[in-house]
Amino acid sequence: MPPSHFIWYELLTTDVTAAQRFYSEVIGWTVQAGETPGMDYRHLVAPDGEHVGGMLQLTDQMTAGGARPVWLGYIDVPDVDAAVSAIAAQGGRTQMPPTSLDKVGRISMVADPQGAPIYVMTPTPPPDRAGAQSTAFSRTAVGHCGWNELATPDPDKAFGFYTGQFGWTDGGSMPMGAMGDYRFFNDESGMIGAVMKSDGNRPPMWTYYFRVADIDAAKSKVEANGGTVMHGPQDVPGGDYILVGGDPQGAMFALVGARTA
Repeated sequence: MPPSHFIWYELLTTDVTAAQRFYSEVIGWTVQAGETPGMDYRHLVAPDGEHVGGMLQLTDQMTAGGARPVWLGYIDVPDVDAAVSAIAAQGGRTQMPPTSLDKVGRISMVADPQGAPIYVMTPTPPPDRAGAQSTAFSRTAVGHCGWNELATPDPDKAFGFYTGQFGWTDGGSMPMGAMGDYRFFNDESGMIGAVMKSDGNRPPMWTYYFRVADIDAAKSKVEANGGTVMHGPQDVPGGDYILVGGDPQGAMFALVGARTA
């Protein structure tokens, strides 16, 4: 089986219009209305015209059930139902059962064995995109996700789970002192992300780093538009800088980009 890929990124939020304004300013996305009847779903379009993700308005019923603003990633699989069964067999949980969406595909929200939520999806691409690979993840393209990072209490177990379920391979590791190793995930294109030990202050979670053209300009836009900078900018191997923050509705997000000044 060929490796799976991150093919879409989705923000669940309590105020989709305010979130649209914030991320358009910070990352430079334009936003288009989705086509699902009865659902306020908006597509995020990168500066190069590629659709990279979506925003979904949380309903009162969702928040009453415990839903909170959060970014989630979608991983493609050849068979959603089979993937959900395999994930459950490894100790994962189903949070939303497999569901078919017209002209979209079949999806399910699951949690890995440590509790980090993700979607699995078998997409139905539009006719003009049949056979095309999603470009939502790109290490270099502005407005795309440039890195996928999992923080979890048991990195070794999580590494085995994701490589076993999705066909990713070992890209090596980087020591991080008391936090242990930062272990890289590869697909056939190269490094796509990594897993690290969580600090115990937040639940297991994937963090998605969206690429911006200038990390310092993005930091200023985060602060000017009601967001919070929690960490950074900090330099990382390869010459980029990262920033982790919170948006005005409370979802944690991350950015990666160069320092141009």
